[in-house]
Amino acid sequence: MFPIRDHNPSERTPYVTLSLIAINVVVFLAGLALLQNDRALGLFYYDYALLPIRLSQGENYAALITSTFLHGGFMHLAGNMLFLWIFGDNLEEDMGHIPFLIFYLVCGIGAGLAQFATDPMSAVPTVGASGAIAGVMGGYLLLYPKARVDIFIFFVVFFRIFPIPAWVMLGLWFALQLFNGFSIDTTGGGVAYWAHAGGFVIGFVLTLPLWRKLGGGLYWRQTHGHPPHPEATYGRSSVPIVRR
Repeated sequence: MFPIRDHNPSERTPYVTLSLIAINVVVFLAGLALLQNDRALGLFYYDYALLPIRLSQGENYAALITSTFLHGGFMHLAGNMLFLWIFGDNLEEDMGHIPFLIFYLVCGIGAGLAQFATDPMSAVPTVGASGAIAGVMGGYLLLYPKARVDIFIFFVVFFRIFPIPAWVMLGLWFALQLFNGFSIDTTGGGVAYWAHAGGFVIGFVLTLPLWRKLGGGLYWRQTHGHPPHPEATYGRSSVPIVRR
């Protein structure tokens, strides 16, 4: 299950969101050459990925930011950028370009620290924009809980697109991060569930002042929990049926 679009795209160009996507793509493409050289790749991760053990030794604090622009593969990059595109534009429009950029980076740093706190002596490198984007998702949940998001569901031969409220999709996503964080041992490598959960909570909390400024519960009643933009008109999403 993953989202493919929301129903209330922003009315202004999300320059910061687009720039962040472009930077992540350029960094990924630039690093492809390193995949052919294990030594060079190892040194690259040592310098720019988040290694908790180095933070414990008082080294390489810059990795809390640089690691958010690195990705471990094409699907890792594509998934993160899709989430950023869907949830980032509305938040950027309501926050403003520069405040949104600061918000994004702070969420990324906080997510890295949350992952660090789970295993400060780990030598496993952490990379990816997921923690920062989780912060964007937390802010989106607070401001637009009833925004409709189209999700693509597939199970073996069953696949369908459904519109569901953001609070359902984001709530399930957050619950999965907590469940997996408590139940799966990630010390040997894998998904940084605590970075996701930490970034989500930080983003939610950092958006509270904006939510109060907009009117809090009154803002929800005025917008019905949706972004304050006209709903987009989409054609009926369907998958063609192939005769046996």
